[in-house]
Amino acid sequence: MSQLSRDQLGDAFNVLTDRVKEGMMAPLYQRMREGYEKELARDKAKEAMKPGNLAPEFTLKDLDGKNFDLSSLRGKYVVLDFWGSWCGWCIKGIPEMKKAYEKYKGKIEFVGIDCNDTEDKWKKAVAEHQLPWINVRNIGEPDVAVMYGVSGYPTKYVIDPEGKIAKQVVGEDPEFYMYLDALMK
Repeated sequence: MSQLSRDQLGDAFNVLTDRVKEGMMAPLYQRMREGYEKELARDKAKEAMKPGNLAPEFTLKDLDGKNFDLSSLRGKYVVLDFWGSWCGWCIKGIPEMKKAYEKYKGKIEFVGIDCNDTEDKWKKAVAEHQLPWINVRNIGEPDVAVMYGVSGYPTKYVIDPEGKIAKQVVGEDPEFYMYLDALMK
């Protein structure tokens, strides 16, 4: 069976009868519909996530269950690191992130945003890898990874002191660290 394009999938949803949408196949329909809508939202967000645009505000829970607001870091450079304990490249990049954290402590705030993990796996990974920066978990709505157009992991954003996007890097790339070095000169 060939894969449907996003447009074809949207058209297919529109021609399904209520009997299909509400019947035995309702759970499958609902999951597919939610996934489709998330992808549309992610694509729309990607268009807005350009350097110079304001970074979307969010509130997520930290390791202690307390609210963390991105706006609390206004006036500082911020690195948002979208990652997960299940992501091999994310884990492989932790030593370099730790070096950058130590190098720029007090100049740049680092925020690890865990995605697609259980709470236990997230907390275990933070403890096991001794992640010293702010750690929050992306769960529920709004989905911050979707708001930021994240479709690959790790994805890192640098936010300037005015709350604007300065840089985005997808994957574990030395370019990210070179950018931080140039930024902090």
